[in-house]
This record gives sequence, C-alpha cells and structure tokens, in this order.
Amino acid sequence: MDILNQLVQGLLTAGTPINLLWCLVGCTIGTAVGVLPGIGPATAVAMLLPITLKVEPTASMIFFAGIYYGAMYGGSTTSILLNTPGEAGSMVTALEGNRMAKHGRAGAALATAAIGSFVAGTIATVVVTFFAPVVADFAIKLGPPEYFLLMVLAFCTVSAVLGQSTLRGLTSLAVGLAMGLVGIDQITGQARYTGGVPELMDGLEVVLIAVGLFAVAEALYVVLYEGRVEETRNALSKVHMTAAEWRRSWPAWLRATGIGVPFGCIPAGGSEIPTFLSYATEKKFSKHPEEFGTVGAIEGVAGPEAANNAAITATLIPLLTLGIPTSNTTAILLGAFQNYGIQPGPQLFDSNAALVWALIASLYIGNVMLLVLNLPLVGLWVKLLKIPKDYLYAGILIFATVGVYGMRQSAFDLMLLYGIGLLGVVMRRFSFPTAPVVVGMILGPLAEAQMRNALAIGEGHWGVFVQRPMSFVLLLVVIAVLLLPRLMRLRKKLKNA
Repeated sequence: MDILNQLVQGLLTAGTPINLLWCLVGCTIGTAVGVLPGIGPATAVAMLLPITLKVEPTASMIFFAGIYYGAMYGGSTTSILLNTPGEAGSMVTALEGNRMAKHGRAGAALATAAIGSFVAGTIATVVVTFFAPVVADFAIKLGPPEYFLLMVLAFCTVSAVLGQSTLRGLTSLAVGLAMGLVGIDQITGQARYTGGVPELMDGLEVVLIAVGLFAVAEALYVVLYEGRVEETRNALSKVHMTAAEWRRSWPAWLRATGIGVPFGCIPAGGSEIPTFLSYATEKKFSKHPEEFGTVGAIEGVAGPEAANNAAITATLIPLLTLGIPTSNTTAILLGAFQNYGIQPGPQLFDSNAALVWALIASLYIGNVMLLVLNLPLVGLWVKLLKIPKDYLYAGILIFATVGVYGMRQSAFDLMLLYGIGLLGVVMRRFSFPTAPVVVGMILGPLAEAQMRNALAIGEGHWGVFVQRPMSFVLLLVVIAVLLLPRLMRLRKKLKNA
C-alpha cells in the first residue's frame, strides 16, 4: 500500500504543468530522434545534457526519460519505411516490417508497433513500480565489499554485452577507468594525471565526455565515412489494423513483454537479445509461417517491438536501484543524475524518493503521450526523413559546441570536446563500444572508494571479498560473465570439429 501512496505522490509531482510540458517535449524529441536514422537516444541525451544543467532535477530526469523511451517508439517508423534501424533494438522490426511496407501494409506494421510498444511499456512500468523498491530494500543491506563487486559486475556485463567482443569492451572500459582517475584523489587529496593543467584538477566532466563520444563522434563519423546515401522510402498507408491483425498481434505483445522485462531487469540486459528471441518465438507459434521472409508477418513486427520497449523500460530497475547502466543511454542518464549530485543506488529511494517516484509516474504518462504522438501524427514524423543529413549533423555540432562552452566558458573544454570526439570516431571505426568508457569514468572512482573501504574492513586482507556470502556469490557471477561465453564458443567449436 505504501508503494501505491508513493506512486500517487509521484503522479501528482509529474502531473504539474511544468513537468507535463517537459515530459511532452522529451517524448516529442525522442520520437523525432527515433525517426531520424543514425541519431540514437544516447546522442540526443548527451547533446542536450549541458543545456538542461540549470533545469530542476525532477523535470530534467522526466525530460531525458521521455527522450529515452520516445526514441524506441520512433525507431520503428524508420525501420518499417526505410529498412534503416536507428537503434540496435529496431533491427528485428525491420525484417518483417519493411516487407509489410513493400506489400502496401506499412500502416498495419506501424500500428502494431506503436500499440505493442504502449502495451509492453505500460506492463514493464508496473513491474518497475513494484519490483524496484524490493530490489532497493535488499541492496541497502549490502556493505563495501558487495558494492565493489557489484560495480565490477557492472563493468564486466556492460563491457561484454555492449560490443562485438569482450576484449574490445574491456579495452573501452580501461579507457574510461583511466579518465575517472584524472583529478584530485578523494582520500589523499593529491592531484593525479592532470599534467599541470588547472582545468583538470576537478576531473574530467562527464557531460563533456558524453557529448564528445556520442554527439560529436556521430557527426564526424558520418562526415568522414558514410558520405551521401540515397534512401528509398516505402509509401505510407493508413495507420490501422484489421480485426484479424488485432487477433494476431495481441498474443505477440504479451509473449514479447514476458521475454523483454527479465532481460531489462538483469544487469546484462540491452534490447537486442530479447528482440531476436521474440522474433524466433513468434515464428515458431505463428499460424502463418509462410508470411515470414516473404510478404511480412505482423507477429514479426508486434513481438520484437514490444520486447524492445519492455526491456528498455525495465533497464531502469538496475539503474535506479543498483546504479548499474545496461545500455548506452542509461550510461548517459547515470551521468545526468551525477551532474545533480545524485547517485543512483539503493539509497536513492530514501534520499530522493520524490524524484524517483515522479520519474516512475512519468513513464505511465509518457506512454499515453507517445501513443497519441505516434498513431495520429505518424505522417508528420515521416516528413522529418526529408531533412538533409548535412544540415542535421551540422546542427548537432553547433548544439554540442555551444552547450559545452556554456558550462565553464572554457576554450580548453572545446579542445577536449573535439579531441574526445575524434577518439569516438576511432572507436566506432574499429568497433569499440563507447558505453563502457562512460560507465568506467562514472563508476570507477566510486568503485575505488568502495574497494578501499572494503580493505579497511578486512584490515588490508583481500580475503574480505570471499569471506562474506553475498560478495562471494557476486565474485562467482563476475567470473561466470567473463568465462561462460568463451566456454560456450569453445564447446561449439569442438562440437563442429
């Protein structure tokens, strides 16, 4: 009952005119970002971080959350009409959605994607509402050894999941950890790795690194490597579903939600795996298997799109309760929290209860807003695809430059911004994931502090990490995350030999 009371308070906070406006603006920008190919929610949030630093924290978080799940809604439009997924989670939607569009059924594909996103997002939000406080209550009992290993688990899962190889992921993490060491040591008060540059005494700004790695790197990469690409778009038919398509869609929405939510909850989530699993499940259960890969099966759009949104919403559980981001965008959101001096984790539900419950309540409001924005106004979003790419990415660079310079009016920050941007281009060129850099930079100093506290508890002995049951279990999980994928690949190789 206490949860329901807090949710009502959250709805009252999120329902104020100014917060509703921020939610609407976030959902609108998120949908536009999802529709425009190549600009993901991580880029949008990173680009807008400096501009919102003066905004009240609750409104800012509601705004960024709106961009986050709004982009997931909008991503289906590009996937279906252009066969160009804006986000990795929309790749599977493109498989059947684009085939449906080519056969004159784009409207039905867009309708089942939007409604499925609403259904899955709402159910996942209910799970967040009731499950997140339970996780927080459990996590609050943990000590420094458990927190340190929990952060090590975050390093390993994000590095292993968000990239093409574990080695590349861990290399990116090492870069982030190194960036996190720059500045004043929290315990000794000594300057570290500053090179005598006064601007580095306070450490590297998370906002600057995020904007450089995502927004600037994205624009520079497109200019340097992608060039001009002629895109062909399928015609948009009326956005509605027949009774038969409704009957085929709703079981897929529910099955996909059941697949997506658990993957979002565990600190190794992301939306790629549940979308592929949902697609395989719908192909197996479908009464029209002949439509898959030919004219396009509506279940192949309904399932993956619902799984995508369920997983994306559920990623807020590890972010809010454990401080563990499991995607590019949640890594940026973690940085946004820290900019306001707020550290996501088990204490968050006590120290910033009003903000947390307003954020959760805004998910319900945002889902309704997005349904309204996506069904009647889909024709408007399609017109965004006519914006020339050169204008679009020039605008991103201007936003990024002005935003970062506005923080401290420092020319050094601008040099660092574009230096980090070039690093991001190199990382993308050679398939190094960028999220582990942000995660390592944010969580690295916290992990260092928890490790020192744990060793103080153990009187300098590393055995403290295996003497406590929970920390020992977490250590085994970390080892499993690093070794199991390799063992499974080795087993597969031996089996095929």
